[in-house]
Amino acid sequence: MAARTADGRAFRILTILDEYSREYLAMRVASGITSQDVIDQLFNLFFFRRIPEYIRSDNGPEFTAMEIRKWLNRLGVKTLFIEPGSP
Repeated sequence: MAARTADGRAFRILTILDEYSREYLAMRVASGITSQDVIDQLFNLFFFRRIPEYIRSDNGPEFTAMEIRKWLNRLGVKTLFIEPGSP
């Protein structure tokens, strides 16, 4: 997600939630979020919880980057992408 502060500065919000339990697992707020930031968050979750069968995400550049796709593929995690314009 992307938003702006009251003075107009842009920031991004990475939220990770378990679709089954609807539990929020992680949240990161920063002026920019890279694919490495996503990998770092997912690594922590995979280490402390488990490696999931798949993850669902939007088509943002931090999720579609080749680096994260290769990393998930090495772990055997399938990816599902939300259709553009869907909530």
